[in-house]
Amino acid sequence: MEILFVLVALVMIGFVVLPFMRRRRGMIEQVPPGHPDAADPADYGFVRQEELDVRMPGPDQDLLDVLDLVQRTQDHRAAAQLLAGTETEGELRWQRVQAFAGAASLELQQRPGGVGDTPGGQWLRVWRAEQAKDAGGAAVHAEFLVQQAWRTAAPGSDEFRIIMEEARAACGDAALLAPGDPIPYIVELSVARGLNYSQPEFEQLWLKILDRAPAHMGAHLAALHYWCEKWHGSRRQANAFAEAAAARAPRGSLLAAMPLFAVFEHLPEVNLVSGFYQSEVVTKAMHGALHAVHSARPDDPMLAHVRHLLVFFLVRAERWAEAMNQLIHVDGHVGALPWTHSPDPAAEFAVYRALAVAGYEANGGSPATLPH
Repeated sequence: MEILFVLVALVMIGFVVLPFMRRRRGMIEQVPPGHPDAADPADYGFVRQEELDVRMPGPDQDLLDVLDLVQRTQDHRAAAQLLAGTETEGELRWQRVQAFAGAASLELQQRPGGVGDTPGGQWLRVWRAEQAKDAGGAAVHAEFLVQQAWRTAAPGSDEFRIIMEEARAACGDAALLAPGDPIPYIVELSVARGLNYSQPEFEQLWLKILDRAPAHMGAHLAALHYWCEKWHGSRRQANAFAEAAAARAPRGSLLAAMPLFAVFEHLPEVNLVSGFYQSEVVTKAMHGALHAVHSARPDDPMLAHVRHLLVFFLVRAERWAEAMNQLIHVDGHVGALPWTHSPDPAAEFAVYRALAVAGYEANGGSPATLPH
């Protein structure tokens, strides 16, 4: 059964998720000491809300060290060296390209520059000027332009289109510098979404990615966003894309979690009854994601992304112990869906974490019974 029809069947006027979460948030803040909902996440070794890292979904100490050095010295060379030493086809390089581009974009937003002032992100401009043939710098620059378009301009505006067209050209330049690298084409998936590529245009782009990295999870997630944007009136195409990706996923691949991401993409569009998260569609998608997590390599860079989304769904489904089992792996970092949809990702994550702890303890759990 298609997700769309199940969602429609589950709509009930007057019950929405946000009020539900507000009520639960109020319970956490107002319950008396000793009540199960007053359970303290710190008892489980979870980090304080103000210490949660919103930059990444999971740890990458090499990246953090280089980011700190680059932003402190405004010298791009350490970033260039890190990317040059990172596997071209892997998920890790794609995440690092995003991180460097995001850092430069945020710097520019915070310090746009003026008369006599150096704008933020100047190190990226110097990188491109001094190492014009560096494939890593070209990829970061293309991603930077994409992030700038989404961050600073209204979609559909002239400014947005101008920046996106510039990003499209930058993707082409990056692809010429590294013919076997899938990242310039993955960056272009966001351009395809922003410029509303036709389906044949998108499919031609997608084939280039499949030729280079057929099991790339980050690419599949970016493509899913395109389908959801393109077919906003009907999600059959997006759902079919996610299901097909899961069906052809090689052993140990996190692509088996794609249907759960497709379900998440539908959530803002409907009012959901309380039983939605125990429904057949959501349960099946969660089980696929749980199987993917259990089968994946412990060092898979995309593992944290799937775990974060599972925390969201498992808490909503009141599967407290399973939610806690995911939390112990990802706590400390919140730079992933669904938290990044919130203006305050750390606060949103902290609410779900508190709900998981409260539900776990209300059903007999304790720090002593939680496996690590």
